[in-house]
Amino acid sequence: MIEPGSVPLEEPARYDWNALVDALNRLLRLRTTPIGMKLFETVEEMEQIPRIRRPDAIHTTDQIVAQAARLGWTVGITADDLVGAQCGAVIGLHPQDEEWRSGRRMAGVWFETPEDAAAHQAAMDVVPFGRYRAMAVSPLTSGRLDPPDICLIYLTPGQAIIFINGLQWSGYRKFQWGVVGESACADSWGRALVTGEPSLAIPCYAERRYGGVLDDELLMALPPKYLPRAIAGMERLAANGLRYPIPQYGIQADARAGLARSYG
Repeated sequence: MIEPGSVPLEEPARYDWNALVDALNRLLRLRTTPIGMKLFETVEEMEQIPRIRRPDAIHTTDQIVAQAARLGWTVGITADDLVGAQCGAVIGLHPQDEEWRSGRRMAGVWFETPEDAAAHQAAMDVVPFGRYRAMAVSPLTSGRLDPPDICLIYLTPGQAIIFINGLQWSGYRKFQWGVVGESACADSWGRALVTGEPSLAIPCYAERRYGGVLDDELLMALPPKYLPRAIAGMERLAANGLRYPIPQYGIQADARAGLARSYG
């Protein structure tokens, strides 16, 4: 067990990825592989990752993320591998230029007017263009992105709230997230990359259609330094009987006995 008091919110010298993922699976019974995402300033640096795959077709970023989370692959991309500006702009591989900011291609599709589409683009959290030229994703347990910039964990709503409760066990804070609607990758990996904060998102139509995200899944994106704290908090909650899966008590049962188990 990782004790909360021994988990400073700092980047450790090294991560034991197997131990962290084992703890996540034990505490949350995850259905999908936790993965990492890392941005690179040069393509050559990305291509030096051991056993990295490069796409031979044009994809969405959602598909690339899914290849790591659903298939266990290590995949690296540049802007040339992505289907359009929307995917590349979120991770800083495509300019957030006037054409992108206008959102013209989404007007009449996702939004009623060009003004609505432009407002959507302005609301998105995106990595500024200019520094990075490549991105890679890989299962955390591979250790190939050591450390990744962020971790991505697909969760059911029940798993998500227990994970958040774990983050809040020590050093409590209220988390606040937004929903841009379509292009919700800006709410998850975009926001986490830009702010360095845990970011929970409702995956959008494109993520579910092209990225294989299941109907009951949410996506938590966060820098790896938060994982030990979340796990330590969930361990303490489990010791208090507050664990996943959350047992159903019964909608007509007398609640006093159940509450007494937690609160005395």
